[in-house]
Amino acid sequence: MKICNFLLIQIIIFGLISCSEKQEKVSLIKEDNLEMQMIEAYNEGLKEFNRGDIFFAAKKFNEVELLYPQSIWAPRSNLMAAYSYYTQLYFTYAIVELERFLDKYKNHPNTDYAYYLLAICHYNQITDEKKDLGQIVKAKEYFTLLINEYPGTDFAEDANFKLELIEEILASKELYLANYYLEREKWIPAMNRYKKIVNEYDTTIFIEEALYRLVELNYKLGLMDEAKKYTALLGYNYQSSDWYERSYKILNTNYEKPQIKKDLNKQKSLLKKFKQLFQ
Repeated sequence: MKICNFLLIQIIIFGLISCSEKQEKVSLIKEDNLEMQMIEAYNEGLKEFNRGDIFFAAKKFNEVELLYPQSIWAPRSNLMAAYSYYTQLYFTYAIVELERFLDKYKNHPNTDYAYYLLAICHYNQITDEKKDLGQIVKAKEYFTLLINEYPGTDFAEDANFKLELIEEILASKELYLANYYLEREKWIPAMNRYKKIVNEYDTTIFIEEALYRLVELNYKLGLMDEAKKYTALLGYNYQSSDWYERSYKILNTNYEKPQIKKDLNKQKSLLKKFKQLFQ
């Protein structure tokens, strides 16, 4: 009886060991198959990307992420799906992929690239800034983040350049609205828009006109000290500007532009000497 019980225990133990080994083998086979499927899907995605079928390529890259979510290939595939859409100007789809990447892989070493591509997707959708500021505001937000969080990178350098262009666009919109109010004699709304250019977009090409308009409006409203203040600002920073001359004329009604007298005899003498150098 004892022998029978001993044999039964041995059979059970052997059976458990056999099952464990089988499960381990099945698990390894499944894992190997998953990795092979992942590599196959990624390569297929690259192949379709090179062919130009970006929707099928993106689908394959998404498959890789689903098959092996914990691998190094998952975030790479997510970025490739986004880039696939971006190359064919499907910016909305690219943005969805990039936002998902930034939410899911916050500490990934290519986060700076993801932010840059996200900013570019919004930047490339800027059409008429006078009607819709949504894309330009988003682009500015992400370019600013890049400059602050990843200084010294190539992405930050290009972000600086594009941010300057965005500032010009935003300033031009403010000037457009300010002039719109000015033409309709709505002095206060116009003045507020010009002040916004002076305070927020002082490095743009629109600053000179904005300062001049503030001189003009303040003079019109009898605010002489304010008019003089803006004229002084124009004169200090843009003395050779036509806008400064026009501002000065407002405050000095008897102003005449000084005439530069040309010494024709001196000019002829200099030309003669110049010609002699080549004789």
